[in-house]
Order: sequence, then structure tokens, then C-alpha cells
Amino acid sequence: MSEGKFREIFERGPENIAYAQYFAGQSYLNILSGEGVVIANVTFEPGCRNNWHIHKADKGGGQILLCTAGRGWFQEWGKPARKLGPGDVVAIPAGMKHWHGAAGDSWFSHLAVEVPGENGSNEWLDPVSDEEYAALG
Repeated sequence: MSEGKFREIFERGPENIAYAQYFAGQSYLNILSGEGVVIANVTFEPGCRNNWHIHKADKGGGQILLCTAGRGWFQEWGKPARKLGPGDVVAIPAGMKHWHGAAGDSWFSHLAVEVPGENGSNEWLDPVSDEEYAALG
């Protein structure tokens, strides 16, 4: 999907420089809400994906992805990758090792909703290898 046919609902933010070390490819980040519940519009260029990671919390926590545009992938550790498109919702409990990103031939956007929790943090892990990613098709 060319960028010209890609229609985002929320404004694309600037290049995601703060977290660039945890992404293969270019992503963009627009914080929509920073009070109470943090909500961000994350946009991935074709082929861009984040590293394996875990949202940690002593109580509560996790993340919800609300897919808004394009095509992407989500994978929980030890399970097959799942295709994502507009309208898909992914609930990621605290402690689940996973990654998400764009399909190789499509831009992709989702809202990332941080589920409130006690002592929440992210643990960033290894990148998704090019071989693993290419095998998704």
C-alpha cells in the first residue's frame, strides 16, 4: 500500500527518535493523551516493526492496540503472528512478550493505549530478525 492510499485517522507525529533504537525501520509517534490514560498514535513505514518487548507492572498494566489504518502484524512469544488491519483490537496483558509492526508492503497505524498499572515499565528485548519477519509473507 503506497503512502498516497494510506489514510490515517489521527495526525501522524514526528519521527519516533526517542524509541528508534527499539525499532527496525522508521516509526512516528503522536502522543494524543498524556494524562490519566496515555494514548499514542504510532505509525510504521512498510516493514517497520518494534523489538520483542514486555510491558511490566506489579498490578494492572499492559497495553491495548486499536488498529486504525493499513496492514500490520502482532506476535505473542511462542504463537503464530497475527495479521492486523483497521478495526482490529489487541489486548496485551502485563508480562506478555510480544512485538508489532507494519506489513512489508503497507504502512500501518494503531493507537497504543497504556493500561494503568502500579510500577509500570517496558522491558525492550531482541529485535525480530529479518529472517523471522520475511517468513511472515
